[in-house]
Amino acid sequence: MAPVLMRLVASAYAMAEKAGAIVRRVLQSGELGIVEKTGANDLQTLADRLVQQSICASLSKSFPKITIIGEEDLPEEAVKEDLIESGQSEDILQKSCPAEYSALKEEELVVWVDPLDGTKEYTEGLLDHVTVLIGIAYGGKAIAGVINQPFFNYQLGAESADMGRTLWGMPGLGAFGFELQEVPDGRRIVTTTRSHSNKLVTDTVDAMEPHDVIRVGGAGNKIIQLVEGKASAYVFASLGTKKWDTCAPEAILHAVGGKLTDMHGSALCYDANVKHMNSAGVLATLRNHQYYASRVPQSVLQALKP
Repeated sequence: MAPVLMRLVASAYAMAEKAGAIVRRVLQSGELGIVEKTGANDLQTLADRLVQQSICASLSKSFPKITIIGEEDLPEEAVKEDLIESGQSEDILQKSCPAEYSALKEEELVVWVDPLDGTKEYTEGLLDHVTVLIGIAYGGKAIAGVINQPFFNYQLGAESADMGRTLWGMPGLGAFGFELQEVPDGRRIVTTTRSHSNKLVTDTVDAMEPHDVIRVGGAGNKIIQLVEGKASAYVFASLGTKKWDTCAPEAILHAVGGKLTDMHGSALCYDANVKHMNSAGVLATLRNHQYYASRVPQSVLQALKP
């Protein structure tokens, strides 16, 4: 039988595919069921709720001993049978598990779930910003990640059968579901927040002396930009992202030799008992992390305490 980690990732892949279908279905129904959580920039839709129910219930059914932490606070209720996904990706089960993870037990793993990253963009029709994130951590480190982009290809007017894709990665094994590309040599293209900007954020972006700045929603989406050569650094010098936003993307980025830290250059910790907020910001790069870390202004480092 495949090691627990490989079975978990193979299951998470199938769950992420199902989640993408749910997200598309809710949008097609036109009934988004939008609720403000803490304000107009912090929204929850029916898709957030259904996807979290689907992923969390499916995970606990197949892996009863893992710890699951999802973004949405949902009431305890019976989950409809058609939301449960019990399938697994055969491709992933065939791959060999990195030796250091081959003996991990269920109870040692923490899964961080963001059922819909980029909810605000989802409600505004910026569909390519939207992702579903399932990150797996062990010993405080992000060791595997699955990202579904439900509306990948939607600009092509693709039939819904061809819409969406799932990316996944594991440091020590590799990353799959996309083609790794780098920004042309020497160009500094910074991707940053679209709707949560402030002076710290803009000062830090300016300090990187970028040739170009892209403002998009969703942490998962920004990491995809890094690995597909559309941006060279994701710079967010502020509170705002949480552990479920960064766990899956970090694992995929690390699997291809990139790096994700806070603004001080320190690793994020994904233990079950950590505080959820990434209070010292996020700095992620595919290459040359040190260049970007060294340019973070002193005033920003003082303002952002881990």
